[in-house]
Amino acid sequence: MTTPAYPPKPVPGDRVAVISPAAALPAILPLPFELGLSRLRAEYGLEPVEYPATRKMDSTPRERAADIHAAFADPDIKAVLASIGGDDQITVLPLLDRELVRANPKPFFGFSDNTNLLALLANCGIVGYHGASVMTEFGRPVAMHPLTAESARAALFTSGSYELRPAANWRDVDRDWADPATFESEPVTRPGTGWTWVNPDRVVEGRSWGGCLETVGCLLMADREIPGDPAVHDGGVLFLETSEELPSDEGVFRVLRGMGERGLLQRFSALLMGRAKTWSFEHPNSPEQGARYVADQRAAVQRAMRVYAPDAMVVFDVDLGHTDPQIVIPYGGVIRVDGPARRITVTY
Repeated sequence: MTTPAYPPKPVPGDRVAVISPAAALPAILPLPFELGLSRLRAEYGLEPVEYPATRKMDSTPRERAADIHAAFADPDIKAVLASIGGDDQITVLPLLDRELVRANPKPFFGFSDNTNLLALLANCGIVGYHGASVMTEFGRPVAMHPLTAESARAALFTSGSYELRPAANWRDVDRDWADPATFESEPVTRPGTGWTWVNPDRVVEGRSWGGCLETVGCLLMADREIPGDPAVHDGGVLFLETSEELPSDEGVFRVLRGMGERGLLQRFSALLMGRAKTWSFEHPNSPEQGARYVADQRAAVQRAMRVYAPDAMVVFDVDLGHTDPQIVIPYGGVIRVDGPARRITVTY
């Protein structure tokens, strides 16, 4: 793994690629996608450019790889944004020309299944950005959450330190994107709960790695984009979060156990665990059921950390990943976790 470097940032007026390297959901759910495109233009001053597979459902891995290559190779494109996630981007990885990507470093924004591409970029020496997909963040009904909008703007346009802060309000209950009424009112939120700290007795500063836990599990199983020498992560900051699939607490433990048995988990000096999503259309949990889900997941994480990394600092309920608001996390970039001061600072 090459130590990642930060690629040049776009400025208002620049063209940015919008691609679907995982799933082309804009084809069947155009309302949040079109809203996201209009916000990129009106509120961020960017000109989104779609690629052939962006709205092509059931596109092949080769077609999606071609879009990635075209977006990175075009000198007029200054950043690349994923429309949304999916579940088979791992099949695209073997088709990607690493030398082309390495020769044309650009900021890439996406999360969920886009963890695959973020991990590849890090191995190519390019810092990526976990978060800020077009449909989920830029396409939020009525308005972006202020915390999301601020973080996305900072990650897109600025370089330097950005301090994270706990959300004053949040939500994880979704509404039907096919229903125009969904976009007539803002999502209902509830009060924030702050962060929970474990072993906050030191300051850790290091390179980040991780992403969507289920996707990391797939990378481990396929043995793709996992550094051969786990020592490259010594002193680093691991960040993980779970998706709307709501993996079981035992499933979460098994992924972490797999990392531990590979000698990987214990290399990190700190873990940022994203606020767990507790609701989906398939599992419409009540607040009480959601609270139990969070408690069970937290216990599973702590169980694995006690076995493999008992001295690591852990911060729970960070607003990253499948949550609203969502803070963008640099992938392969620098994160500083100050336990005594209870502060988290990323470098965009």
